[in-house]
Amino acid sequence: MNKKIIAILLMLLCAACLCLGQLVWKLMPDYKIVYLLGGFAIYIAGAILMIFAYRFGELSVLQPINSMSYVFAAFLAVFILHEKIPTINIIGIVLIVSGVIIIGVNSK
Repeated sequence: MNKKIIAILLMLLCAACLCLGQLVWKLMPDYKIVYLLGGFAIYIAGAILMIFAYRFGELSVLQPINSMSYVFAAFLAVFILHEKIPTINIIGIVLIVSGVIIIGVNSK
């Protein structure tokens, strides 16, 4: 597999881990240590994936892809927390995804 594709996939996994770790903290009942440690473990896994992604790709391409964490967080908020997302936020999500696609496709 191409190194560029590996780097992009690793960065997307990183963004997902960052969101999942934060979701675990959000769902944490009464500051239970298991949730706290679980959230940290997922968050650290995301940081490690980011380090590996940087070894395979360009910072100027990968760092904007990390903004997909905002998109993942919005989906988690809707489907797990049953939050409503305003139209302006949906427009922002579409712009983030469009920008990430343009940057990813046009990278070296």
